Amino acid sequence: MPPYSDVVPDLRPLRDTDVADVLALNHANVVKLAEMDEARLHELVGLADRFDVVDVDGTFAGFVVTFAAGTAYDSENYRWFSQRHADFYYLDRIVLSDRHRRQGLGSFVYDDMERVARPHGRLCLEVNVVPRNEPSLAFHGARGYVEVGRLGDDGHRVALMEKQL
Repeated sequence: MPPYSDVVPDLRPLRDTDVADVLALNHANVVKLAEMDEARLHELVGLADRFDVVDVDGTFAGFVVTFAAGTAYDSENYRWFSQRHADFYYLDRIVLSDRHRRQGLGSFVYDDMERVARPHGRLCLEVNVVPRNEPSLAFHGARGYVEVGRLGDDGHRVALMEKQL
């Protein structure tokens, strides 16, 4: 991860002081994500296995939200995996700020998420195919994720992907 050779990024639990940054970053990327206001954020924190902030030398760089199997999370994509697997780990969203993209942070986060997911046997997620998120599809393909289904309609469709661990 050359851009961070002098600084080690950190994944740490969400703090109250991060809420405004998380909401602003989610809103800036809402085309690729589900909407989230402060009430929804706190609801997700209560359900999530992890709701972490990506911290680079004390600077907010993004966030990641994951769920284990068996929660009451109401995501249609999460429920799709729940109907097919007794155990899995679900990466709901990872969002990096524009100034921290293409610097190895995505790989840093995925290395940790795959480590956490290993006891569950697979990491599951979704990627937009309408509108098409080509960089994300390429990233996940290079990491060994395979498409196992699709959900949505002509206006918004996702590829449901998983990686056996």
